[in-house]
Amino acid sequence: MAHGQPRVGVMDSGEKRLNELGYKQELRREMTLFKTLAISFSTMTLFTGITPLYGSSLLYAGPATLVWGWIVVTFFTWFVGVAMAEICSSFPTTGSLYFWAAHLAGPKWGPFASWCCAWLETIGLIAGIGTQAYAGSQTLQSIILLCTGTNKDGGYYAPRWLFLCMYMGLTIIWAVLNTFALEVIAFIDIISIWWQVIGGLAIVIMLPLVALTTQSASYVFTHFETASESTGISNVVYAAILSVLVSQYSLYGYDAAAHLTEETKGADKNGPIAILSSIGIISIFGWAYILALTFSIQDPSYLYDPTNETAGAFVPAQILYDAFHGRYHNATGAIILLFIIWGSFFFGGLSITTSAARVVSKVTWFFLQIYRWHLGKMNLIF
Repeated sequence: MAHGQPRVGVMDSGEKRLNELGYKQELRREMTLFKTLAISFSTMTLFTGITPLYGSSLLYAGPATLVWGWIVVTFFTWFVGVAMAEICSSFPTTGSLYFWAAHLAGPKWGPFASWCCAWLETIGLIAGIGTQAYAGSQTLQSIILLCTGTNKDGGYYAPRWLFLCMYMGLTIIWAVLNTFALEVIAFIDIISIWWQVIGGLAIVIMLPLVALTTQSASYVFTHFETASESTGISNVVYAAILSVLVSQYSLYGYDAAAHLTEETKGADKNGPIAILSSIGIISIFGWAYILALTFSIQDPSYLYDPTNETAGAFVPAQILYDAFHGRYHNATGAIILLFIIWGSFFFGGLSITTSAARVVSKVTWFFLQIYRWHLGKMNLIF
């Protein structure tokens, strides 16, 4: 229903809750639970957090910290997710986090808490777009290299200027797509959720089966070692903390459902369900993906060799190459799976751009109202 038209029938429960808060309905409610879940899931994405940081996390402290770090971070993420779902049910507003901070911190600290939350969230989402574009370009760089040969066979390794062009191209495409109606974005993200679930199952099941040899369970679950000569970090605790970054970077973005609550039907119920469902799916699939990669490593020391087939630049690509080339003596399978991973980056960047657009527009509106309020007070004084 367009804004300004008379409303008929039973009022949506999310809109009813907004009216109780004294918050005016601004946007049209077109999103179903599945569409909201699709955007939230696509913002978190199955591959985008793990893939770019997998190599560095493995190098910092070995596989044990990488594997168990996911479990630890997932455990605490659930506490945050449950709390966020509860607040989302009570405050189903598009502004979400900074709006919640303003109400929950009280009249004294509310403005300051809201200001800090709004800027941190805005900076984080904008940075998230950049990280998705960078990792997506990195994956595409590896695909081009393997399609044209390998680093050893004269394959084309995209130079910095071309890497930058790919980076800029992705961000421009995401920006253009986000000028269309939210229904278009939701449709693309429905494709995204099936792309990642089916693609994730294919990688998790196929990769260990294709690999000629697999690492032992003791290596995957108990092996711990630092590479101070490569990383420059000799402190064991600090190395372990850095190794856990892959999990911390992956398990975020579930608040995307909260940003869309003013556009979601029954947002006071569907918003929290989308938040918790996206965490649950990523928690299970993410750990399975980490295990599949780690068990399928052929030679840990060869992954970072600058003379290897992927120029030592992208560890997951080398793991995929070693598995498929070892079995079939070609890189076709690795290229296909890398394309699935690249698709995940594409969908993830699009969804983060959608979230960032909602947050930035609402933050701008929110601070404009504060500015007008201050001007009004000044006019009264003078």
